[in-house]
Amino acid sequence: MDLTQKKCVACEGNTPPLTRNEADALLAQAPGWTLTPDGKKISREFIFPDFKSALAFVDRVGAAAEAEGHHPDVFLAYGMVRIELWTHAVNGLSENDFILAAKINALIH
Repeated sequence: MDLTQKKCVACEGNTPPLTRNEADALLAQAPGWTLTPDGKKISREFIFPDFKSALAFVDRVGAAAEAEGHHPDVFLAYGMVRIELWTHAVNGLSENDFILAAKINALIH
């Protein structure tokens, strides 16, 4: 199933994080996102022509995150937004991170 059609579900602390192979497989469905060297987060940088456009994108990301109940770390600068996703409850990656990454990608098209 397309990740944009899925819904984030709450993770429990006893749920193991995704393995590197599982993360790599899901990463293929979230173009532009990269895995951190430790394999615990994914991130992507988005470039915009100005601050106003970047801020408007952050607002859309915030609305998507609220709808999913899964909240990224967002870094805003003039014409640039960097987003990091990881699941705090599992201290690593879960499918939720890739679901939200795919939904964030859909916001730029």
